[in-house]
Amino acid sequence: MKISLPFSNKNYLFSSSYLFFFFAAWSLWWSFYAIWLKNNIGVTGSDLGTIYSINQFTSITFMILYGVIQDKLGIRKHLMWIISVILIATGPFLIYVYEPLLASNFMLGVILGSILFSLGYLSACGLIDSYVEKISRKFGFEYGQARAWGCIGYAVSAAIGGLFFSINPHLNFWAVSVVGVLFFITNVCYQPTKSLKRKEIQQKTDNYNSITLNDFTIIFKNTKFWGLVVFTLGTWSFYNIYDQQLFPVFYANLFSDPKIGASVYGQLNSVQVILEGIGMACIPLLINRIGPKSSLLLGGVIMTCRILGAAIFDDIYIISFIKMLHAIEVPLFVISIFKYNAANFDKRLSSTLFLVGFQIATSVGIIILSIPIGMLFDKVGYHTIFFIISCVVIVSLVIGSFTLSNKKIENQ
Repeated sequence: MKISLPFSNKNYLFSSSYLFFFFAAWSLWWSFYAIWLKNNIGVTGSDLGTIYSINQFTSITFMILYGVIQDKLGIRKHLMWIISVILIATGPFLIYVYEPLLASNFMLGVILGSILFSLGYLSACGLIDSYVEKISRKFGFEYGQARAWGCIGYAVSAAIGGLFFSINPHLNFWAVSVVGVLFFITNVCYQPTKSLKRKEIQQKTDNYNSITLNDFTIIFKNTKFWGLVVFTLGTWSFYNIYDQQLFPVFYANLFSDPKIGASVYGQLNSVQVILEGIGMACIPLLINRIGPKSSLLLGGVIMTCRILGAAIFDDIYIISFIKMLHAIEVPLFVISIFKYNAANFDKRLSSTLFLVGFQIATSVGIIILSIPIGMLFDKVGYHTIFFIISCVVIVSLVIGSFTLSNKKIENQ
């Protein structure tokens, strides 16, 4: 099947712009967040676990609200205004509020940071993904083809951010606000309902307004939903702790000078995310062929290989190569989740399904596991932790092979 990007579809272009600017802004600081906290702020492994745990805990509330509200809104863009404002405010907040409070009043800084990070990034990531997925189904393009531009935005910013970070992390933070302005302009210009006829707009509004509390409760009684939640907890939650909390510092410390390591990590991250973008555009063809369940399991196998590789090796070149597996794994997981939900549940509730069944499940796992893993890391180090995480993922893959549904989307 031929891969073609629908550049003539303005809804695709605006959706891609949302994703490009959001992930560009996030990458500028999030790619280096753990390194900044450890090497610049001087937090311990336990403190780092506390920060990540509280961030994820706070994000759960906003994920639920975002999911329910966006499902009621359909393709209307009201929640994008909140994200716009927070992206613009991120730079001043990190420099003038968050950093000083971590030094003078640690817990207050962590709590305030968790609110802003949750509203603007940790919860907003799933919101934007689910919003674009709704747009893609309505206006006839593959979500993955738009999501590829998010990867490109992340890659470009990771490369630039690595250079900025080696000079002064504050440059990264100010750059976030600049990109936030571009996101704001995109939201001003995009009018999704103008692409619909008046009758379609009314039908779509009535359809989403007809969603009731019972529609949501039905999902939580569905064993397929809980099978997906358990699978997510045992795979994506552990992987996020590995990839965000542990791996960046592990990689930077492979170099004699961690600052050089941080800069190289930014460049490596850039290459990896470009490849991830290619994967986002191409992998939907594979998922449509083998089905969401098989794709999720395949993503888990690749995830295990990456974590085990980091546990076994400490050669910079080998570890750099292993990191590239992320470019295949992430598209398999993210796109398969949407297709799994569309095949098995009410499509009107796609935002709630993605944010609760995938994002919140991931957050719960991170909340429960971040602090103990951080404490265990302080005692045993990286390699032992990586072995433990890889074993948990393997067990989860075995369970998922029995509990996940084989159902595919009809007429993909």
